[in-house]
Amino acid sequence: MPVRTNQIDYSAQQTLIAALRDGHCFPHAAKTVRVIETHISWVLLAGRYAYKIKKALDLGFLDYTTLDARRFCCDEEVRLNRRLAPKIYLDVVAIGGSPEQPEFDAQPVLEYAVCMRRFATANQMDRLLARGKITPQHIDKLAALLAAFHSDLPRAEAGSKFGSAATIRDESMQNFTQLQMLLTDQAGRDAVAGLEQIAAQEFTACANIFTQRRAQGFVRECHGDLHLGNIVLIGDELVPFDGIEFSPALRWIDVMDEAAFLVMDLLHRQRADLAYRFLNAWLEATGDYAGVAVLRFYLAYRATVRAKVAAIRASQAGRARKHELAACRDYLTLAYTCFTRRRALIITHGLPGSGKSMFARSAAEHWGAIRIRSDVERKRLFGMRPLDSSRSATGEGIYTADATRRTYARLLELARGLLDAGFPVIVDAAFLRQDEREQFRALARDMDVPFAIASMRADAAMLRARIVQRRDKAHDASEADLDVLQALQVVQQPLLAQESACAVELNGGEDAAGRGRLEQLLAGRTSGSQLFPRVSGI
Repeated sequence: MPVRTNQIDYSAQQTLIAALRDGHCFPHAAKTVRVIETHISWVLLAGRYAYKIKKALDLGFLDYTTLDARRFCCDEEVRLNRRLAPKIYLDVVAIGGSPEQPEFDAQPVLEYAVCMRRFATANQMDRLLARGKITPQHIDKLAALLAAFHSDLPRAEAGSKFGSAATIRDESMQNFTQLQMLLTDQAGRDAVAGLEQIAAQEFTACANIFTQRRAQGFVRECHGDLHLGNIVLIGDELVPFDGIEFSPALRWIDVMDEAAFLVMDLLHRQRADLAYRFLNAWLEATGDYAGVAVLRFYLAYRATVRAKVAAIRASQAGRARKHELAACRDYLTLAYTCFTRRRALIITHGLPGSGKSMFARSAAEHWGAIRIRSDVERKRLFGMRPLDSSRSATGEGIYTADATRRTYARLLELARGLLDAGFPVIVDAAFLRQDEREQFRALARDMDVPFAIASMRADAAMLRARIVQRRDKAHDASEADLDVLQALQVVQQPLLAQESACAVELNGGEDAAGRGRLEQLLAGRTSGSQLFPRVSGI
């Protein structure tokens, strides 16, 4: 992919950047100035502030070759990023004078820069992750933030081309064309060609779903570049920044595409546990389980985008070429892996307080599975959020027999769709009745996927203690109290002999040994293939 440069502007910019290394040029104190160069911009760290100047380049997917284009994109960058990072993005500033002696807010304008409040680069999420400083709680908060952000975004207008199947095809296939031009070794080009063929097949399988999701309003004005390097920890909150301003087509995307980028980046960094913790938390908050049908395509697409970025960096002078080419190969390998279909169905079984939800969340992170919860989906059926209180007595309100029947029917529908999308599924519900369990065993049989029951065990004292503790914290979707426990203890139906053959008893939600036995049981039903290849990441 050839890079077109406005050589006059670019030369002037290089002179300007050199001059701006002098802290006296700035309208505030700046003892030292540090310059960070990316493939599309320079960022000057000066005192308490940072200034981003866009390079006068045309890379095909962006064009900064004119001053007017750079000014427009600076304005857009501030507008868009204030949605998630209002404390970082301050203003667009004009730089006049001459390249050799620049002056801020002087006429005529020589260049424009985005002015940001500076933060410690050590607090970027990718660097924190490398130091083991990202916690599951950080991930949960980030998932909640992004779910709320996505729900409030404007939807693409019916007449626009954004998010259409044709646009998705063109954007994804363009990556392969550009990679072929960037890579010089035949092995790399062959890998790209093979991946392009698989991606084309997956696109064809998903084309109608892309069209449906656009019609349903899932194409929205998103962040567009949600990888770990574009998220920073401020206080105790992870804050996304540096969203895409240069191409509306790259930010007016399906929200599942956006979520997939972060999941992919965590997988790339060998943190499948956090990847699936984020994915499950985001899905639970949004309820967008139908979107998982296109997740594998978007995971591979985002890995390919990052492979292209690495290849661009490798082609630019002054870059660590070998390092960037290795990163490109790693992303291409991940893209292949993302197309792998890994299916299994696990249901939990047990009374309130037995550790079902703890197990389901832990197992989903460990195995790279999608978890669906009866407590959450029951409330969703009634237009409630997970932590809303229904104020329903046992057997009334959202807990009538009919409401329970509808809840299990919804779980069955979701499980079928998720399995069809090629992911293992864990259904977090009590499953105290044999007929409820049989529906899911029949589903696994009909879809020819491994099936297992994770049967949770805890003594009566432990059950009561956990329920009281959970109610005191008031931070869980479950509304089960001691009265509910007593009622369910009476009506629960034990596992039948044929069910016990595919069940594993676990003592508490974090029973690693029991989880291992469950994995062995499932693996024994998969013709010797490895069922969960992402246990430790990619």
